[in-house]
Amino acid sequence: MEADLVTLIAELKKQEAIQVTEQQLKSGEDPLKILDDGKKAMQIVGRRFSEGTYFIPDLVYSGKILQQIAELVKPGLAQAPQTEKLCKLVLGTVAGDLHVIGTNLVTIILDVNGFAVYDLGVDVKPQIFVDKIREIQPQIVGLSGFLTSVYQAMKDTVDAIAAAGLRNEVKIMIGGGVMDEEVRKFAGADAYGQDAMAAVNLARDWIGGA
Repeated sequence: MEADLVTLIAELKKQEAIQVTEQQLKSGEDPLKILDDGKKAMQIVGRRFSEGTYFIPDLVYSGKILQQIAELVKPGLAQAPQTEKLCKLVLGTVAGDLHVIGTNLVTIILDVNGFAVYDLGVDVKPQIFVDKIREIQPQIVGLSGFLTSVYQAMKDTVDAIAAAGLRNEVKIMIGGGVMDEEVRKFAGADAYGQDAMAAVNLARDWIGGA
């Protein structure tokens, strides 16, 4: 079934992908496994976008497919026992990048693990991050990116947060298909998370292992 779901999402076959997801859930498939299949599919979509075979509308549509699948699996994810949110976290895909896979999955996983997530969406300019940080005073900021061309945007965002006098108020993590420890150093972020669960573990560590 794995290849089927990955292929269906990557081929933008919405109804078929939703049907397969529903079948998998009924058969007892691990919701995290389904989300991982979604991640694999979105990596294919991203590659096709980079190659010029998919375009912006395809990126947007694939994101909507993933979002619907995520809503289907969300009830099956282990809910955090806390009645109050652990802390506030601002998340967004940096300027110049329209990939939604990173923020969608991380938002879902962080939410069910007890974090209050403010997802700013895609192509988020540095000033928008700054404004949101000032507005809600989060403890953590997450920057997502799936294109090598947005390395500078990562750095620009961290620099803008620092220029606004807010850098010492937040911990900043980065993630995304082409991000790594070297990009973290270049951008000036505090940590790099390889996937959604890594983001949860980082966030928990930063707030004291709650």
